[in-house]
Amino acid sequence: METRRRFLSWLTAGLGAVAAIAASIPAIGFLFEPPPRRPREDWRAVGALDDFRIGETVEARFVDAAAVPWAGQASDVAVWLRRTSATEFVAFSLNCTHLGCPVRWESGAQLFLCPCHGGVYYADGSVAGGPPPRALARYPTRVDGSRVMVRTRALSV
Repeated sequence: METRRRFLSWLTAGLGAVAAIAASIPAIGFLFEPPPRRPREDWRAVGALDDFRIGETVEARFVDAAAVPWAGQASDVAVWLRRTSATEFVAFSLNCTHLGCPVRWESGAQLFLCPCHGGVYYADGSVAGGPPPRALARYPTRVDGSRVMVRTRALSV
């Protein structure tokens, strides 16, 4: 009887030690994890300068900065691109700031509309109505020779 009690005591202590070590592994990993890297930023071409008319807003597509060779069509990203002058552009995110639904551009009304919850944005991306808490996100743009470029950042994981 005494041997059985001693065995169960040792077994309980051993299993408790194993559980304590297993529970401490994430904390130890956190202490020795390298500092987070900044997400990679890339300038992506979205078209030729002559492809866009002043005052017009169009959808422009480019390949994601973090695309992997097997991503296929999932690596395509789009923005709403508006040409404001001969060399200046504004690029807006396709996603509503409320819950991320894709917004569409209505050229007749000069508004971005979110079909999910009735979000409405003016042509400059500011909120016109509905539930969105802030303006549409913007991407930096530049003209590089005859190409229009949008700066994108890879999603950090």
